[in-house]
Amino acid sequence: MKIIKYIFLILSVFLTFSACEEEYIPDINNEPSQVVVEGYIEAGDGAFPPYIIITKSLPFYSSFSQNLINSVFIHDAEVSVNDGTKDYLFTEICFNDLTPEQKKTFGELLNINLDSTGLNFCAYVDPSFQLKGEVGKTYKLSINTDGKNISATTSIPAPVGLDSIWFEQPPGDPSDTLRRMLCYVSDPLGAENFYRYFTSINDQAFYSGFNSVVDDKFFNGLRFKFPLPKGQSRGAEFDRKTYGLYRTGDTVRVKWTNIDKSHFDFWNTLEFNRANGGPFSTYTRIKTNINGGLGIWGGYYTNIYSIKVK
Repeated sequence: MKIIKYIFLILSVFLTFSACEEEYIPDINNEPSQVVVEGYIEAGDGAFPPYIIITKSLPFYSSFSQNLINSVFIHDAEVSVNDGTKDYLFTEICFNDLTPEQKKTFGELLNINLDSTGLNFCAYVDPSFQLKGEVGKTYKLSINTDGKNISATTSIPAPVGLDSIWFEQPPGDPSDTLRRMLCYVSDPLGAENFYRYFTSINDQAFYSGFNSVVDDKFFNGLRFKFPLPKGQSRGAEFDRKTYGLYRTGDTVRVKWTNIDKSHFDFWNTLEFNRANGGPFSTYTRIKTNINGGLGIWGGYYTNIYSIKVK
């Protein structure tokens, strides 16, 4: 009888609170638009010239179209980068204004086949090509647009490269055509180090791994062995049997980079969010180093390795 009594008590409490409960729908479509920045400066192997993409955020429930995406680019902003000695003024360039050869270079820089998208992609670049990424330097970004002042700071850390790269049979049944990549890194003792990687197959575009960043919290000062799954574009079809694996006969380039903490925090929180979708997932606020906006201004030191899958 006591059990029945407690059950009725619990039900009555539940019904009481349920009757008082009102559905809450956040008014997220009326939030003001924010400036979104994505920019990088590189040093090391195959370093790309620095570039900055400036757009505005869209309402959560937007219906995407080519015209809408073209409209998010912010034009005529005043953009400069200071390397501690000099200010470098950046100029906006748009895809539709370029020659065919320039369009090819621009697409390679952004890892996008812009001819197939129909987008008039715009970015800000240093027209003098004098600004170079250097180890140990700090780079301060300044953006003025529509009365808003946006700023960010990044640095390029000292390089810590990979010791070795090789391929092995993947777990499970033996395969004649698929391999997994493993590597060693000797992490310096004492200093915090942060890493990000990309892979390219047969001289195609570089793509980051699904979880592309790691810090040395658990292997500081150690020679550490770990796998590097093959990167792929976010729109590529997922196949659990081949995901992260490499095909024999292909030539793989690994772009192994060193980044600073704020750059690591951005990608770490962004990739955690991507991997935790669904109604029961944990919400993670993506960390940004952009003051007055959203996004990332990040420095890379890059080492590029080439190896054939045998």
